[in-house]
Amino acid sequence: MTTINIQQMMADSGVGFGTSGARGLVSQMSDQVCAAYTLAFLQGLALARPGQKIALGIDLRPSSPAIARACAAGIRQAGCEVDFCGVLPTPALALYGLVHGLPAIMVTGSHIPFDRNGIKFYRAEGEISKADEAAMTNAVVDVQAIADDEALPAINHKALQQYQQRYTDLFANDLLAGWRIGVYEHSSAARDVIKDLLAALGAEVLGLERTDIFVPIDTEAVSDADRKRGQAWALEHKLDAIISTDGDGDRPLIADETGNWLRGDIVGLLCAKFLGADCVVTPVSCNTAIEATGWFKQVIRTRIGSPYVIADMEQIQQGGVAGFEANGGFLAGNNLAVGRKTLVALPTRDAVLPALAILAMARLQGGKLSDLLKDLPQRYTASDRIQEFPVANSRALLDRLQADATAYRSLWGDELGAPLNCDTTDGLRLSFANGEIVHLRPSGNAPELRCYAEADSMPRAESLVAMTLKKIAGR
Repeated sequence: MTTINIQQMMADSGVGFGTSGARGLVSQMSDQVCAAYTLAFLQGLALARPGQKIALGIDLRPSSPAIARACAAGIRQAGCEVDFCGVLPTPALALYGLVHGLPAIMVTGSHIPFDRNGIKFYRAEGEISKADEAAMTNAVVDVQAIADDEALPAINHKALQQYQQRYTDLFANDLLAGWRIGVYEHSSAARDVIKDLLAALGAEVLGLERTDIFVPIDTEAVSDADRKRGQAWALEHKLDAIISTDGDGDRPLIADETGNWLRGDIVGLLCAKFLGADCVVTPVSCNTAIEATGWFKQVIRTRIGSPYVIADMEQIQQGGVAGFEANGGFLAGNNLAVGRKTLVALPTRDAVLPALAILAMARLQGGKLSDLLKDLPQRYTASDRIQEFPVANSRALLDRLQADATAYRSLWGDELGAPLNCDTTDGLRLSFANGEIVHLRPSGNAPELRCYAEADSMPRAESLVAMTLKKIAGR
């Protein structure tokens, strides 16, 4: 038996909390670290009761089964039972926990590189809060040695079946009849359920580039290779749309009939409209077209990360409530509907709902996916990142930019002029007189510096991101 102070363990191991749970290098995520985090979750939040079932799921990373075994050992050490749901999308596990009143643990690193991984924690009511995170990180737990032959139970497939039924019950079974839709499978935990759902709704489904090697798809920073793949697939296979997700299926990647990937915040905007939202909660990094459309009675801006979006969603008592992030992950609050069918709230990021909503919106309007963008305000966002950029370096850069007006010119010269507004809600978001916006922030879950830009054309937004990151990398 080893007594572990979680704060000290975080410092010693390098596995800390980000915006989506505990994350670190696989080499740092030892059995003891993973079991200790599990015990901190169950004991620190007073969730452990004799016989209490804890839902446990994994993504397709090669390291996930071993981490899950360590989490399962922690669950048993807390006196609870393991309800192992196997490989499934994170929102499917979250929905299962919500419906059955079970805490849940998801082993996933989402979109980060395969040499890293993570653990997400859910109360029976949904995602843990920042207060819950603080309670966990201040916990002290006793961890028993984990046997080498510690095994996972047989897979319970009910969680995945329930998730699929959520959408087959919501949409007509001929919704997508006559459409040919590609699914960019890669190593997404959602790849099979998406294919099954599209087929159940009448589409002809074509699987694309399935792999057993983990591919870290970042829906906020789509690679040039994936841009070209999308366009080539659409042309070669005469597709009406392409659907994909990040590694754990909570962030969508959707391309129109030309193979062009839609920005996540635009997907969220359209999905919220389709579901009849009155109020939208979204991070400060998302496109200002959200306000410019005039579609919503209220738009609330938050820091980046689903815990912040959820916290503000919970404060809204009336009307239809939706949340979404720049990565496209959609959080369904109360009083949303598809036609006359009420949508059960799922306040955690989901990739399937926005994908199906966008497809349904285009079909019901009798047009193509690209037609959905034609009447939107002409505001375009782009984003990218510098990887392996320490958070300390990011913070030092932002401090310099805020403290010294001349530092702005070292990045942008006279091209943008002086900023009219400096928003420090999350990182540094600068609005300029010409209507352009540049936003810099350190990632909350990886050593990366992210850059977002908004302009009146996509080429201009992309050039702002490229110019900014190039100058920062060259400093």
